Amino acid sequence: MREYIGRMLRPLAGSKRATIDTIEPYTSPLSPRQPVDLTDDGAVTEVLDLAIKVGSVLLDSGTGAIDTSTQIRFVAGMFGVERCDVDVTYNTIMASARRGSAMPPVTAMRTVHYRSLDFTRLAQVDRLIRKIRSLAVTPAEAHIVIDEIISAPHPYPRWLATLAWSSMAAALSVTLGGNWLVALVSFLTTAVIYRLNQALNRLGTPVFFQQIAGGFVAVIPAAVVYQYQEALGVGISPTLVIAAGVIVLLSGLSLVGSVQDAITGAPITGVARFFELLILTGGIIAGVTVAIQLLESTGIYLPTITSTTQLGLIDAPAQIIGGGVAAGSYALASYAENRALPVAFMGGFIGAAVSAGAALAEVGAVIGGGMAALTVGFVGGLLARRALTPPLVVAVAGITPLLPGLAVYRGLYGVLNEQTLDGFTALASALGIGAALAAGVTLGEFIARTLRRPRITTRPTRALLTARSALRPKRFTRPDTEPQPVSDPLLSAITEPLRAQPDSTNRVK
Repeated sequence: MREYIGRMLRPLAGSKRATIDTIEPYTSPLSPRQPVDLTDDGAVTEVLDLAIKVGSVLLDSGTGAIDTSTQIRFVAGMFGVERCDVDVTYNTIMASARRGSAMPPVTAMRTVHYRSLDFTRLAQVDRLIRKIRSLAVTPAEAHIVIDEIISAPHPYPRWLATLAWSSMAAALSVTLGGNWLVALVSFLTTAVIYRLNQALNRLGTPVFFQQIAGGFVAVIPAAVVYQYQEALGVGISPTLVIAAGVIVLLSGLSLVGSVQDAITGAPITGVARFFELLILTGGIIAGVTVAIQLLESTGIYLPTITSTTQLGLIDAPAQIIGGGVAAGSYALASYAENRALPVAFMGGFIGAAVSAGAALAEVGAVIGGGMAALTVGFVGGLLARRALTPPLVVAVAGITPLLPGLAVYRGLYGVLNEQTLDGFTALASALGIGAALAAGVTLGEFIARTLRRPRITTRPTRALLTARSALRPKRFTRPDTEPQPVSDPLLSAITEPLRAQPDSTNRVK
């Protein structure tokens, strides 16, 4: 039955082993190349340092601790360091190579400093790992590549990222049932939030206070336009504007990674990530609370919101298309490669379609969100093979339109307006939806990954041909004191210099 299903899905899944997430775990990557001398401390340290550099990019991008450990062991094993113990925690990676009872182990450690999301960096590391799997590079050459990947600036200019975040907010407001004015206000509000948080980040402001500022700004424009809508001759629903802003702020948090770590056997890292998620979400709630209280003190009151939002069949097309646009915009805002953008759009489109169908069937928000996330994780994992892009990009972008921003605001409004029971019920529902989304996308990725388990090939030409369509040959220069680059132009193309300026934002706003 499994083989039959695999043949049926082959046109969708493709035959290319495109991503680092499909490397088979617990497989000894025996290499026909002469492995490093385990008695040479310098050679073993060079391999371990390379492996944990690769792992730091994966962990920084939101990859789960177990998957990160698997990739680190695989890279080390491809160069002959097979007996390697790896420990990945919230922001630290430690690898220790055992060399028998007569020699002491060699240990390397690296601290991961989180930066803004950059899915292009993740895809470049994906291609580097596939080249290592094809035995096309030496440790010294791979070090040159990974160092340039880490230090490279973002591939898109900042104004394009601002446009992408703003477009995402506008699409989300349409998905929630808003009109053109709601979309316009959401667009402008998110642009202000992003630019403000960029300025705060340059000052070294902690992310918690950046979230407070973002939540505060998300409320003010919508409330002001609502207060003067009669004078302006327009009609607006400020609830949808605020909810779209909350979703944008939530989208930069590691929801998937935290639950995935807890499910797959890394509870310490999962708890740390989930606690960070709660703290930063609390910052959003604090910012919204301060804004609402300030507005009420000046005589501006937001409208009462109902406990549910009913979207009929006639609203489904706009909701589905808005979900796809929001997912594609999020991928662009997170600096994904061009080839990943259509796949991210399809992930959001499919997720929004399943969510809309579940809402019409009245199966409940938690179950509907889990079903949609399961579909996104499964179909997105298969589509990612075709696009030669990491499935994490599709998974995170695909569930972004499903994040419970409206439930968070609804619960907060209830708590602040003497509707305590309704408020805490909505907040609990938001927490349940978030957990269902993360668990569903994790299960979907697992099914897609095991549908046709890949083989670890040792034929150089096969992996090189797989990677060729994703690389553009271009030389890169380096000082004469460094090792000379490999003659293969594909290695150089992995780290093609990018045009934009570096952006050190800790979390994307």
